[in-house]
Amino acid sequence: MADLETPRTRLLVSCPDRQGIIAEVSRFLNEHDANIVENNQYSTEPGESVFLQRTVFEWTGEGEAAEVLGPAFAAEVGEPLGMEWRFEDARRPKRTAIFVSRYDHCLLDLLWRARRGELPIDVGLVVSNHPDLGADVASFGIPFEHVPVTKETKAEAESRQLELLGDEYDLVVLARYMQILSGGFLARAGIPIINIHHSFLPAFAGAGPYRQARERGVKLIGATAHYVTEDLDEGPIIEQGVVRVSHRDDAIELERRGADVERTTLARAVAWHCEDRVVATGATTVVL
Repeated sequence: MADLETPRTRLLVSCPDRQGIIAEVSRFLNEHDANIVENNQYSTEPGESVFLQRTVFEWTGEGEAAEVLGPAFAAEVGEPLGMEWRFEDARRPKRTAIFVSRYDHCLLDLLWRARRGELPIDVGLVVSNHPDLGADVASFGIPFEHVPVTKETKAEAESRQLELLGDEYDLVVLARYMQILSGGFLARAGIPIINIHHSFLPAFAGAGPYRQARERGVKLIGATAHYVTEDLDEGPIIEQGVVRVSHRDDAIELERRGADVERTTLARAVAWHCEDRVVATGATTVVL
């Protein structure tokens, strides 16, 4: 977690691919007494290729790097190369709200990792459509809001959730929140939302997916973390995890292993997003 302890800044760049981009970014940072400590880049498919770059640098000048270096970077590099770019303070954790229903494994794992400094998030709110986990959340000293949701009250519930979010959050994480968010909610929230769900091959819809998986002799179970879009469970994938199982495992053991892989997969996805590593490009993502 050195990013949160040292004066580091992330520079995120996207532009049409061409020769010399890395050299220009490096030249600019060097001339402004910045020390590059990490650099990752990727070019998309040939043709109208897009160049993506994530650079972490140390800069000990007066003021915030974005405010001081930003105008000069725009004039010298960003505008001439047709870039979309931004500076992010690597010491600032992302202000995060977590939505959850009754399953506690992903929620408590995120809160525990955040408290230990293992995730660069500042959890300011937990919202649930059930009251069950209120005491657990209170033990972490985090506000818990029970917002019931029914088919008849969904619009009212989403309005309340948006009111709770206000303009204070950078990210929402659905830690097994068993409700579908409407397109209107997504548009009005205006921030990234990450979801986690179990992954099976073949897919098992409806109740008892682990029982169905055992009956079909599934040998791998897993989880997928992705950004939320209006298309249910079809947003750009950030991370996936799998674990091998066997015919000796009953449905309870499959569910236990499934919960474990959901926890770790979601934690990685949240970490990568909050470290500004994930770039969504259409229906896919690049993790730098």
